Amino acid sequence: MHGELPKQLIQGATRDKRRVFVIGLIVIAIAAALIYYFTGSTETQRRSRFGGEGGPVPVLVAPAAKADVPVYLDAVGTTKALNTVTVKAQVDGKLIEVAFKEGQDVKRGDVLARIDPTTYKAALDQAVAKKAQDQALLANAKNDLARYEQLAATNAINRQQADTQKSLVAQYTAQVDSDQGAIESAQATLAYATIRSPLDGRTGIRQVDEGNIVRASDATGVVTLTQLQPISVLFNLPQQEISRVNTAFSRGPLTVDALRSDNDAVVDSGTLSVVDNQVDSTTGTVKLKAEFPNATLQLWPGQFVNIRLLIDTLKQVVTIPTGAVQRGPTGTFVYVVKDENAVTIRPITVQKQDENQTVVSKGLESGERVVTTGFARLTDNAKIAISSGDGTAAPGVNRQRGTRTPGEKSDRKRGSGETSPNALQGASPGGAAPGTTPSAPPAAPK
Repeated sequence: MHGELPKQLIQGATRDKRRVFVIGLIVIAIAAALIYYFTGSTETQRRSRFGGEGGPVPVLVAPAAKADVPVYLDAVGTTKALNTVTVKAQVDGKLIEVAFKEGQDVKRGDVLARIDPTTYKAALDQAVAKKAQDQALLANAKNDLARYEQLAATNAINRQQADTQKSLVAQYTAQVDSDQGAIESAQATLAYATIRSPLDGRTGIRQVDEGNIVRASDATGVVTLTQLQPISVLFNLPQQEISRVNTAFSRGPLTVDALRSDNDAVVDSGTLSVVDNQVDSTTGTVKLKAEFPNATLQLWPGQFVNIRLLIDTLKQVVTIPTGAVQRGPTGTFVYVVKDENAVTIRPITVQKQDENQTVVSKGLESGERVVTTGFARLTDNAKIAISSGDGTAAPGVNRQRGTRTPGEKSDRKRGSGETSPNALQGASPGGAAPGTTPSAPPAAPK
């Protein structure tokens, strides 16, 4: 009995070791299956979706075309009324009438308000009466002068008496002229009691109510009048651009567009009216002013707007989508589609570039097709499958393994990218196409 107990213990321990070994093998097998599922199967699916090692690469292409390309300078401007007037009372008195509504469009000469004219009308009447009195004295003095001249001619009276009467006539004449001046002054003062619009514009918020006493010394005035049509926009440009602006401005008026805040539409188009005569030394910029008709009142004083100034137009240049431009160690290049549905690397020289299109000065001809999307596996002389915009293969291209079926989503981002929103800024031949996906160094063109 004592010999059998150790044997049972040894056998039990052996069974436990086998059980642990079997469980370990099972865990290892499960782990290997999971690793294969999340790595190997994903790679297989990726290859299945995007093509195998020798399959064609699905891409989108666009043709190079000739077009007239405008060259703009971009800035942020501040809208300012062409004329702004604070309408104030020019005489003191009680405001008896407000003849405008807040926000009303008025014309030059329209009545805006009236001040009690009683005292000023009385002053005018006094000036008129004084003139009439002095005119009567002048007439009597002239009659006496005529009689004195006749008597002095016959030596009936002393000549000195006639000369004295002549001086009296001149005195009364000057007095009448002074009375006329007083009348005109009283008429002007009386006219000031009626406040009229000095220009065409729109009234703001009324600053004083009817019935209040207004004075010529009041700082706030009655209302602020703003001219909205036309309207001006002030904006700044770097001093480095002034020579280009002046050269273009000397050839004729320059078009200026005011854009919405998201740059999707032109709000209004105007012309450049003035370039400031000095550079701001604190900012290194020059202030410019443009005038807009503002027919639909889309521009408002104090509003910030995006401005683009047209300084040149490139005539019939070769253009391609900016997404087609790639960058390598030797500079910018594109993938050009050959007739046999293959691509070749073509170095190009970029003249101008914005977020949508690029102007190519060398290396590409109008009508040639360039790849715009699908650069990940492209190399020189690689086979491609041209797809339409919805992800289907273009007509005439056989369906190959790895091309995308209609409606299938891709987990790979496009390589075209986006550029910064600058309007056709110059790009050096060695400069990168902003936002493009870096590609492998291009092989030397054959």
